[in-house]
Parts: sequence; structure tokens; C-alpha cells
Amino acid sequence: MGTYNTEHKEQPKENVKGIRIQSLSYVMIVASCIFYILILYITIQVARNYSSLTRNITTYTVCSQDADALEDASDYLTEQVRLYVMTKDPQYRDAYLEELYVTRRRENALENLQTHNISEDSLSYLQKALNDSNELAITELYAIRLVGEAAGFTSDTFPDSLKNVLLSDADTALSSDAKIEKAQMLVFNLDYLHAKEVIRSDISSCLSSIVSASLNAQETSADAMRRTLFRQRIYISVLFFLNIITYIMIIVLIIKPLKIYIDCMKEQKMLSIMGSYEFKYFALTYNDIFNLKKVNETMLRQKAEHDALTGLANRGFFDNLQQILKGDLPLTLFLLDVDYFKNFNDTYGHKVGDQVLKKVASALQKSFRSQDFVMRIGGDEFAAVITHVTLEQRSVLDQKISFINQYLSDTTDGLPVVTLSIGAAFSDQGFTDNLYVLADKALYYVKENGRNGYALYQDICDNLPQ
Repeated sequence: MGTYNTEHKEQPKENVKGIRIQSLSYVMIVASCIFYILILYITIQVARNYSSLTRNITTYTVCSQDADALEDASDYLTEQVRLYVMTKDPQYRDAYLEELYVTRRRENALENLQTHNISEDSLSYLQKALNDSNELAITELYAIRLVGEAAGFTSDTFPDSLKNVLLSDADTALSSDAKIEKAQMLVFNLDYLHAKEVIRSDISSCLSSIVSASLNAQETSADAMRRTLFRQRIYISVLFFLNIITYIMIIVLIIKPLKIYIDCMKEQKMLSIMGSYEFKYFALTYNDIFNLKKVNETMLRQKAEHDALTGLANRGFFDNLQQILKGDLPLTLFLLDVDYFKNFNDTYGHKVGDQVLKKVASALQKSFRSQDFVMRIGGDEFAAVITHVTLEQRSVLDQKISFINQYLSDTTDGLPVVTLSIGAAFSDQGFTDNLYVLADKALYYVKENGRNGYALYQDICDNLPQ
């Protein structure tokens, strides 16, 4: 049997190149963490933009309410003063003074607007509207004082807020009806109406400014949110593709090589060098161990099945061969004994005896074909099996025996002439159970008839005792 050879040369493990799973894992983890952080950051930005948008909407709503409150308060004052000058009912006067000095919705609305950080232009419009309203309040208070005096109230009976409002000498001299008429004129004439229109215009300008600023802020916040959401979609898409790439690499670099390696191991084959660096290194290491195991098995089998002295197959191999060569196979079994081998050991020594056995083995190997089987089955006993040669090819067998005898009779190597007793038996049914017995009978026949000869059982069977 020959020694084991690998089917292909493999590169040394120190020269292995490939993607390292560990390095790739680090890269994918770092990349995933970066994009997770970016997505988290973008999410925070979206929340901030949403809060800004909500805040702008809230600011617009509150500012509109405050501007309306200032206008409502101004109109309320106008309504109360007009009702008072027309009806002279003190409850309207008191309601007017309550709004002007206690409730103070106009001033509160302006202060509230200032807390919302609206633009200076918007505040200036409201401040002007408040100033105009306060100037108009002077006229309204004067009209209230005129009506009060026309109704017969004295300074002691006036509310404290009206005691500092003094009529001109000319108006003081007017009759009650004239005072009432003048008071009505003050709150209904064109100048008063124009002043009210100016206040409304200022408030309207304030609202327009607030609306414009709010819409700009909302549009800015909305644009920022759209850009942020777009970036978020990009980061999520990249993260998705990173996951897909990770799964593909796991399949290509890990799962696929593992499946192939498992199949190779089941079939007891060497592993293909594929996959990541780790798998390539593993495959090379496994293949080294696989090769070493094969070599060891070959060496053990060589030792178990071959004779250490001659290198021929031994008795164990011969016994196994009998089980293998069964069936419709033409073959011939030869049994060969060295004649008087004990004399070689006694006369020349065991060293020469060993040389004789080696020479016999060499003669047999040179005579028989490579596909034939040559074995040493005992001390000076040899066997050979020649296959695919029938009795019609008897001349082939005779030629082999002739070559062996001629080879062993040559003494130029310093060894004495060696002769063999050879018995053979033919079978066209493979290695039958009695084939060895037949060949042994032929060998015995040769020994009984002077040794140094060759006999085929089929030629001498009629001369053998039954």
C-alpha cells in the first residue's frame, strides 16, 4: 500500500488573508452605534422642532387673545362711558372706573404680551394703542365729570378717581343740559371716533405683525422639522442596510462555511478554504490534522499489513484478501517455500538468511505485476495471487516461475543459490474456501517429489490421494 498524499497544496496558515469576523463585528457595532446615536439625536431635534412649532402656535394664540383683550377693554370703556352720559346711571360710571383702575385689562394684556418675547414692532403697536386709549380715557373721564356735575353731584360725593378731574371755568358755567350735551358730544363726535379708529388700527397692525412673525417662525420650525425628518429617514435607511449587510455577511462568512464544513466532516473530506479569516485558519488547521491523521492511519496500516523485513504484505493482509477476492474472478494462488531455509541460517548465519528472504521477495516483486498481490505469510513461506489470468494463459504462469528460478540462481550478489518449492491452484470463482487447501496440496506434492519445483493443482490432481 502506498503513502497518503493530499489532493492539493495549501497555503501556510501565517499567510492566510481574509475578512476577520472580530474586526468586522467591531466595525458593524461601531457603525450601528453611531447611527443609533444619530437617530436618537435626530429624534431629539424632531421633538425640539415640534416643541418650537407648538410654542409658536401657542404664542400666536395667546398674543391674539391679549390683543383682542386690549381692544375689548378699550371698547368696554367706550361703551360704559357712552351709557353713562346717555342714562346718567352711576352703575355705568362705576363699571368704567372699575375697568380703568382696578381690572386694567389693557395694561395686563400688554404686560402678558411682553412675557412672550414678541417682536418690538408688535409691542410698539400695542403700546401706541394703549397710549391712545389712555389719552382717550382723559376725554372720557372729563365727560363723566360733566355728567356728574350736571346731575348735581358735589366734589365730596365723586369717587376719588374723579376728584382730580377738573372742569374748565367755561364748562363749569354751563347749564346742566349743556354739560350733558357737551359730555355726549365728547364721546360721540368725529374726533372721538377717529381716535377709536386709530386704536383699532394699531391693534390690527399688532395682530398682523404677530401673525406674520408667527407664520415665519412656524414655517422655519416646519422646514427644520422636515429636514430633520428627512435626515432621520436617511439614517434609519442606512441602519437598515447595515443590518442587511450584517445578515448577508453572517450567511456568507459563517453559516455557509459551517454548512460546507459539516458536510465535509461527514464525508471525511478536507475542508475548503473559504469564508472569513477565522474560518480559513480553522480549515487549514483542520486539514493539517486531517492529513496527519491520514498519514498516521497509513503508517499504522502499513505496519499492520506489511512485513518489516521484506516490505511485502503480511499474513494479516493475506487473510483479509481472501474475503475481498470473492465472486466471478479468475485467479491463481501460489504458495512458495524456500528449500532448506534452516540450512542457510545454520551455515551462513541469520544475517545471510535475512538477505535470502529479501532476495526471494525481490524476485517475486519483479516477476509479478503491480496489480497482483505478493505476501510473506510465514518465516520462509510466501504467497502470491495473480488475477485475470486463465488456464488458457498457462504460459504466463510458467514464464513467471522461470524468471523467479533464474533470478534466485544468480550468485553475483554473493548469496548462495536459492531454490523454491511452489504449489499453485487456479479458480474461476474468485478466492474460494478450499483454494488455499488445493494450493497447499500442490506444494506438498512438490516437496514430496524432491523440492525445487513447481506444480499446478489442476495438473496433478489425478496423482494426489483422495
